[in-house]
Amino acid sequence: MPSAGDGIGIDPLDDLPCGVLTADAKGLILQANSTFCEWTGYRADELIGQRHFQDFLAMGGRIFYQTNLAPLLVMQGSIAEVKLDLQHRDKSAVPIVFNAKRFQRDGGWFLKLTAFIARDRDRYERELLLSRKKLEGAVEEATRLKKESQDRALFAEQMIGIVSHDLRNPLSAIRLGLQLLEKKGVASGQSATLSKVHRAADRATQLINDLLDFTSARIGSGLAVHLEPVELHDIVGHAVEELALAFPGHHIAHVRTGAGTAQADAHRLTQAIGNLVANAASYGDPGRDITVTTSIDVSGWRVAVHNWGPPIPPEAQQRLFTPMVRGVAEGSAHRNVGLGLYIVNELAKAHGGQLKLTSTEELGTTFEFGARGPST
Repeated sequence: MPSAGDGIGIDPLDDLPCGVLTADAKGLILQANSTFCEWTGYRADELIGQRHFQDFLAMGGRIFYQTNLAPLLVMQGSIAEVKLDLQHRDKSAVPIVFNAKRFQRDGGWFLKLTAFIARDRDRYERELLLSRKKLEGAVEEATRLKKESQDRALFAEQMIGIVSHDLRNPLSAIRLGLQLLEKKGVASGQSATLSKVHRAADRATQLINDLLDFTSARIGSGLAVHLEPVELHDIVGHAVEELALAFPGHHIAHVRTGAGTAQADAHRLTQAIGNLVANAASYGDPGRDITVTTSIDVSGWRVAVHNWGPPIPPEAQQRLFTPMVRGVAEGSAHRNVGLGLYIVNELAKAHGGQLKLTSTEELGTTFEFGARGPST
């Protein structure tokens, strides 16, 4: 193979699987092995003394060589693992990684360059870059969808809170009107109608309270409770008496176990019992008792509501405390938006416990919640 610069004493190293070049300080090729010739598509005599190494770089590579690599070679004497594309004679690109070293011989400065084909590395980097772009796009889309979903949920929950709050005013007006009518006196036939309107207003009020609690639990800091020593048996007993009037078609029994006071919120306890009894009345066997049990002992206090009837399927139990889940028939008088058990569960958490459920054909269905800690 023709070569130049033999006085430098550098072999062309034709048998190496990498391109080997010797060039002067300006990059003019003085020696080139056959591997480099093959990669560029030129014979050795077309390269040696005729072309510069940087001539085989694309425009961007040439600029990078002149402005960065050449000055760096002068300053530090070598560069390593620089990835660029060589241009073949047929204008195709050959990805390479090359190292270069600057050395002095016979009073002049020269460059020794070795190049390695980087097609596999280039393919891997491109695939990696493509995968990264796809992943970034997927993450960006998932983030957008998540934010959109959160914004919609927040808007819906805020609207529920606003509408529920504003509905209290017309309901208050309805209640006041009912009271005025009762004071003035009504005919016997009208009394039954007023009672129905009262019950409808009560159900609407309970629904509004549930919606407000739902909004507070979802977008606030949870349901607020005021814990203080309370007479558990008495509070639940009064609630059971009122519920017996609200559900005249069901017999509601109250069983008391133990004695003492419990750290609880009396108002929230009444609310929780009301929701659980309403649930029992909607789903349970109307011909059998609904039993409310209150227990106090050294380990804490508990409230349980039991009813007989078809057991709740295991798959339904997994999502029963999720908001908007309900199983009341379309024609039920006690059908609601499915917030009762969700709210009771949140109230149980606020008291330091959780709502538990057992439901079988033999034992019936029981919802129980309470709190640990010594009772007084």
